[in-house]
Amino acid sequence: MRAYLVSRLAQTALVVFLSLTAVFFLVRLSGDPVLLFLPMDIQAKDVNEFRQRLGFNDPLPVQYGRFLSGAARGDFGESLRYRRDAMRLVLERLPATLELGLAALLLAFSISIPIGILSATHRGTLVDYLGMGGAVLGQAIPGFWLGLMLIYFFSVRLHWLPTGGMGGPAHFVMPCIVLASFYAARMARLTRSSVLDVLGAEFVLTARAKGLAERIVIVKHALKNAAIPIVTLAGLETGQLLGGAVITETIFAWPGLGRLTVQALLNRDFPVVLAAVFVISVTYTLINLVVDLLYGWLDPRTRREVAA
Repeated sequence: MRAYLVSRLAQTALVVFLSLTAVFFLVRLSGDPVLLFLPMDIQAKDVNEFRQRLGFNDPLPVQYGRFLSGAARGDFGESLRYRRDAMRLVLERLPATLELGLAALLLAFSISIPIGILSATHRGTLVDYLGMGGAVLGQAIPGFWLGLMLIYFFSVRLHWLPTGGMGGPAHFVMPCIVLASFYAARMARLTRSSVLDVLGAEFVLTARAKGLAERIVIVKHALKNAAIPIVTLAGLETGQLLGGAVITETIFAWPGLGRLTVQALLNRDFPVVLAAVFVISVTYTLINLVVDLLYGWLDPRTRREVAA
């Protein structure tokens, strides 16, 4: 078990390192950030002095080495726009993204798993067709279009919900719907497929032969054994919610990490972009590690492999 954890943590460190390295070089292809923060009529000498102060005149390998040295200490430098510590700025925005992501994930689970189970247990009926039809529709609708339509109808026309920002429960409704729609649709289809694969298994037939109630057969026997692919997708979606929140937060002016990252990219605020990538990549890989450990609880075969 210890060797497995050490191996996975080493893989996590490698993923984070490669992600930061790739982003470090890619963001420098977007242009010179100095020109965005200086007046148009500034002299070339002053531009050069500003670049020198920020370290942009140094050769790229020197900048990269300095970046790695700082990143190893958790120091990603100062935001070019906000003139504040980049990591502190990112961590201030992270709770808002986590609140929205967890609320959307809870909504996705509460909708998708019951729909998937009902579709599997009523295969070929109207319930199945409606459930899977809605799932396909949920995957097909672009999130940005759905967000704009929700704003138009429920905010502009009906005045039921606020157009954006973060505040009371009403501010969560539309962003959660947009963020949860695609993931709930995919989860519902996977739940249906996984439950159908298990319903014909011998242990399910045995449970039914013993006279157990259908609800107990589904929840206690079928769903637990069908949960491994569902947990896999749930782990992936939990990490992807951080990335998917970029569009949702931008549409609804949600003051989270996704919106901050978009603004940093547009402003070529390299320190903030790199700090955000670090936080997102670490969160994503650690969530995947937790999902792998959950396999041991769901599947004894996996538990023996991990223990070995």
